[in-house]
Amino acid sequence: MKRSLCILSVALLFSYAAAAQSMKTALVGARIIPIVGMPIENGYLLVQNGKILDVGDATDKFFTADTVIVDVKGKVIMPGLVDTHSHIGEVAGADGSGPIQPDIRVLDSINPRASSIQRAQAGGITVANIMPGSGHLDSGQTLYVKLRDGAVKIDDILIYDDGGKYMGGIKFANGTNSIRGSGGWPGTRAKSAALVRERFIKAQEYKAKIEKAKGDPEKMPARDLGLEALVEVLEGKRVIHHHTHRHDDIMTVLRLQKEFGFRVVLHHVSEAWKVADEIAAAGVPSSIILVDSPGGKLETMDIRWQNAAALEKAGALVGFHTDDYITDSRFFLREAGIGVRAGMSREKALYAMTMAGAKMLDLDKRIGSLEKGKDADFIMLSGDPLSVYTNVLQTWVDGKIVFDRSNAEDFLVAVGGYGAGNDKLVHIDCFDGDLGGGE
Repeated sequence: MKRSLCILSVALLFSYAAAAQSMKTALVGARIIPIVGMPIENGYLLVQNGKILDVGDATDKFFTADTVIVDVKGKVIMPGLVDTHSHIGEVAGADGSGPIQPDIRVLDSINPRASSIQRAQAGGITVANIMPGSGHLDSGQTLYVKLRDGAVKIDDILIYDDGGKYMGGIKFANGTNSIRGSGGWPGTRAKSAALVRERFIKAQEYKAKIEKAKGDPEKMPARDLGLEALVEVLEGKRVIHHHTHRHDDIMTVLRLQKEFGFRVVLHHVSEAWKVADEIAAAGVPSSIILVDSPGGKLETMDIRWQNAAALEKAGALVGFHTDDYITDSRFFLREAGIGVRAGMSREKALYAMTMAGAKMLDLDKRIGSLEKGKDADFIMLSGDPLSVYTNVLQTWVDGKIVFDRSNAEDFLVAVGGYGAGNDKLVHIDCFDGDLGGGE
């Protein structure tokens, strides 16, 4: 065995990467943070055909002659970031016709060419749970997506389970967002819970009728798309992603979870620090955000940066999310830094950005860590991931570069203002030459 003579710099890799998918590529010399296991100071990451072939210490490591070696000394490589709660892609969910709409599929409203997806790539996000809004008790079915290169239609970013079905959860909410008091909408927190409980009881009855029919079409109940989705929830096939802020609202979710046995991820949980032990005892994970509309929503007035540390101390699984645009996707890594500053351990903060989110989306066997056989989703950083001075240099999804800061158009996406990336789409889709108006 011998080291390949083909050694590329990071800058040259951008133009090379598209043609290299079938070839083995080794990124050598970086500090590698695999998440599962200790950091490797002089590491290598070997990828091919969208998968990780190997990861380890590059000292005295030799590669076969068919391996392209990329010198990334001085850089940091870690798994791609998992955003468990995002609104990128110009997504829309349920309308004003009612407070509970489980039949709505955000699959039917996402624009995969939206510049917000490119912003997420620039922030190192490789997988996102795209959600409808939280103005309903149930605003519809979420979608788990890979932020792949060159997506032009929704099918290009879907993630499929082992049975060939695209993956996603379902969005629920409580608190003040859905309290309207007219037109079938609840006027109190108690009424909100009553409406949810009533709908789950109907789903239980619907499920019982299907089971009793035993496949006989003559005995099957009339098809109900909303109840079908809730049956998937009752069967554990679809996870509830539950918007909730106040400690009493959090306890209501835990009470309903115990009553109906569904799987749930708590989102936001501004007052998690008040009930962290109860969350941990219930075995329920929390996806939190550390900057969440303070001053704009009374429910968040008691939010604490110590939420992550409190949940970690209690033994609960904790991850982070952007709720983009609440936190711009390009600054997602800052969540981990804030968490550590407020008392969270460094290890769990990085785990929260990656593996914890993968677990919440049932994707931990495929993403979230740098391990042999997993998807080649990773990011290259200019320095320590918790430093405010660190930039995302490259984002890789399925072994392909989807963002490269050294590319002028990608750089604009990374540093530009609102709508950054729109010019990039126009340039790629409509013109062969210069736009004529500068950058």
